[in-house]
Amino acid sequence: MGPLAGLKVIEMQGLGPAPFCGMMLGDMGADVVRIDRPVSAHTPLMDERKDVMQRNKRSLVLDLKNPAGVELLLELVAKSDVLIEGFRPGVMERLGMGPEACLKRNPKLVFGRMTGFGQTGPYAKAAGHDINYAALSGALGQIGPSARPVIPLNLVADFGGGGMYLAFGVVAAVFHALKTGEGQVVDATMVDGAASLTSIFYGLRASGLWTDKREDNFLDGGAGHYNVYETKDGQWISIGALEPQFYRELLQRLGLENEKDLHDYENKATWKRTGERFTEVFKTKTRDEWDALLASTDVCYAPILNFGDAHLHPHNVARETFATRDGVLQPSPAPRFSKTPGALQRLPPRIGEQTREVLEEYGFDAAAVEKLAAVKAIKL
Repeated sequence: MGPLAGLKVIEMQGLGPAPFCGMMLGDMGADVVRIDRPVSAHTPLMDERKDVMQRNKRSLVLDLKNPAGVELLLELVAKSDVLIEGFRPGVMERLGMGPEACLKRNPKLVFGRMTGFGQTGPYAKAAGHDINYAALSGALGQIGPSARPVIPLNLVADFGGGGMYLAFGVVAAVFHALKTGEGQVVDATMVDGAASLTSIFYGLRASGLWTDKREDNFLDGGAGHYNVYETKDGQWISIGALEPQFYRELLQRLGLENEKDLHDYENKATWKRTGERFTEVFKTKTRDEWDALLASTDVCYAPILNFGDAHLHPHNVARETFATRDGVLQPSPAPRFSKTPGALQRLPPRIGEQTREVLEEYGFDAAAVEKLAAVKAIKL
């Protein structure tokens, strides 16, 4: 099932964006085999069956410190379309599994690399996490109130700028390989990806429509008509009435259409007053009351939900945006396809759960598998 059915992907075990990329490819039907280290060398971050980013994958345990394990991986690479890894620069090369070695075995291979700071540059070999990559990209410095930046979970660099860009790069490179027979290296870097996500703001900045100050612009909390507001019951709602017709409807539904000082909403000098007035008004009703008044209208409104209640909202229920599989609530595969939909086909695997199964599918008979186990290249 899925538009990537038949694509064979090797994913080197890791954390964060590279596994997220593997999930995205697996959700779209790719056969993703995760290469795990022996259990003794790896403690799972969470219950393996509940690790949503590992869904639609299979696990094969290889000892990559064993030359026989490295050789086995290269044999698998020779029969695969894609390899993705998220190690620091130079690690795959030191293991004997860098791009040169892999592409020598399979010239059509797409070798996807995920790093935080990149393969080159002064920070290339430094440790880091999403907060650091988002900071260096310029994105983090623009998010939050004027007093201090706010950490937007690890969505900006890890998953948005990292995993999604790696998935896009892999699919683009696979398309190229299908046309030309030539594989290549995809160098996906979280700093680069997070910077790319901010492209629109560079256009606005060059046009004089954006400043480098937080909470000073129309999309960063500076404007009253594009902001979040607390309700009477301590809940929160979002308003995004950017266009004139949407703003007029918002004023009408709030009963504020006759307050002339709110009409010139695009004038930056009025934003503070607008925000203060909206703050007063939105505290007069509960979130549910505002929901009844504003939901499904053109005021650009939505209640601010958390992970515990987003799946219960009628819109998300109708769209099946979330699914529960074996007791684990999780987002459904996205995006959607009219003819080749993605699906939750496999539970997240336990480490090494499919080692024998995968090897047999890759052409190793029972005797060969037992021999690999005997030399401790694999663990059954």
